[in-house]
Amino acid sequence: MSNHNWSLAIHGGAGTILPAELTPQKELAYHTALQDAIAAGSALLQAGATAADAVVAAIVSLENNILFNAGKGSVFAHNGTHQMDAAIMAGADKSAGAVAGITGVVNPILVANSLRLQGKHVLIAGADAALFAKAEGIPFADKDYFYSEQRYQQWLAALATDSLALDHSAPKLSSTDTLSNQTIATEAAKEKKFSTVGAVALDSFGHLAAATSTGGLTNKHWGRVGDTPIVGAGTWADSRCAISCTGWGEVFIKHVVSHRIAAMVEFLGISVADAAHCVIVQELGLSDPDSGGLIAIAADGTISMPFNTVGMYRASAKGNSTAVSESIVAIF
Repeated sequence: MSNHNWSLAIHGGAGTILPAELTPQKELAYHTALQDAIAAGSALLQAGATAADAVVAAIVSLENNILFNAGKGSVFAHNGTHQMDAAIMAGADKSAGAVAGITGVVNPILVANSLRLQGKHVLIAGADAALFAKAEGIPFADKDYFYSEQRYQQWLAALATDSLALDHSAPKLSSTDTLSNQTIATEAAKEKKFSTVGAVALDSFGHLAAATSTGGLTNKHWGRVGDTPIVGAGTWADSRCAISCTGWGEVFIKHVVSHRIAAMVEFLGISVADAAHCVIVQELGLSDPDSGGLIAIAADGTISMPFNTVGMYRASAKGNSTAVSESIVAIF
């Protein structure tokens, strides 16, 4: 086993709720969820596991938490189902696996990782992806497992005006409220939270990996797929950096954000942190403000977590085989 230090970063989505609207109870819930996920990945890295194993463990923890728009907490699509996307990439050999529009699976990241390990395909989608997952023995659950009253109310609000919701909050309505459809839609969209989840890691062997998982946009139509499962858009890892994005998927696809950063590092010779800041803050911050953020790790273990939104749920940790030397959880 190498004596290299390890690093890990995770995100639970960019945008967040406004500071004034974050209750102490809600803040504690998010902090605890992020701490649980960073601990899951850190424990493996400290034990000498690979970066790929660590990001999967961190993502599974986030997918299992209803607070986040991935796995259990996924938002409702237009047809009332939960259509989930996920991807993983290992930098050492550029092996990658991704799944799009899968329904019913408890942990979409496990489907993506199984595909990566199998090595035949990179991206599979829809009903046939579910058949693959079942053949791999990956657990499924009925629709009640994925139900959240908050996300259900947001879906109803989006249906009222046939709009897309960018967050996983809902208007605060009681059974006696008589707001107009436009008011409902406005209330639902006040808090822009792109609650995709992601993880990036550098292991003790010096290898990098990235993984991302999401339920997508509330009320999405026609099997819409965002940047999460698209290698080079929402997820990327090579020998120089590992990147997981969160934001408006269409923007991140058109700008090929994660690979754009990797290419800047390779061909311009700048740091991962400088490249990430340039793309997210300077470029997208001007052309597409409030569009999202990302987490990135460089080959030397440097962590970068830029965003152009109000905030981003995020956490990071560093350590070696004997101890965790640093652990940070932040929202704003």
